[in-house]
Amino acid sequence: MDIHDFSRKDIGELGERVAAEYLFRNGFKVLGRNIQLRIGELDIVALKDDCLHIVEVKSLVCSSFPSKGYGAYSPADNLHQRKIRTVRRAGEWYVAGTGWDKEWQIDAVLVWLREPDGMARVEYYPQIL
Repeated sequence: MDIHDFSRKDIGELGERVAAEYLFRNGFKVLGRNIQLRIGELDIVALKDDCLHIVEVKSLVCSSFPSKGYGAYSPADNLHQRKIRTVRRAGEWYVAGTGWDKEWQIDAVLVWLREPDGMARVEYYPQIL
């Protein structure tokens, strides 16, 4: 799939689908995606081992996958402290609104989408806060 002409919204949606599939394949039960709250949006809410995971997804289109040093740019560059604080507040609202009374945490999934063929590389980072 050539993603050359995808909009930013399309890229974000594809990245979230890839992240949700990655989580599912790694034993998570995805409870919801794009959950709208008054204070903000949660990309993915998932459950694993009795722990609720609020997952922020950051996606980036690249011409080729970077080496482990990431080179010049990474999706993590858009995962700054202000964004993490917003996700934390939205997560607190979600937990309070659902009555969740067990452990929960905020995680991140970084997704590189290769432009020529739409292949993805995924990295999962638990407890970013």
